[in-house]
Amino acid sequence: MKKIQILGTGCPKCKKLAENAEQAAKELGIEYDIEKVTNLNEIMGFGVMVTPALVVDGNVKVVGKVSSADEIKKMLA
Repeated sequence: MKKIQILGTGCPKCKKLAENAEQAAKELGIEYDIEKVTNLNEIMGFGVMVTPALVVDGNVKVVGKVSSADEIKKMLA
C-alpha cells in the first residue's frame, strides 16, 4: 500500500494536488492511503518550505506546484 501525503494548509492548490493524487492512484488501481498534513511543524519536518507538496512513502516528490494526475502516476508506479 502506498502512503500518499499532501503537505499544505488547505489552500485551493493543496486541494487540487490531493484530487490529482487520488485520481492517479485510482487510475493505477493501487491500494493507497491519503493523508493531508496541515501542521506547519510537520511540514517543515519534511524539509518543505513551499506548499503544496506531495510525499509518497516518506519521500518528497513535488514541492511548490500542482502536478497533474499523469505526472503523479509516474511517481507512484
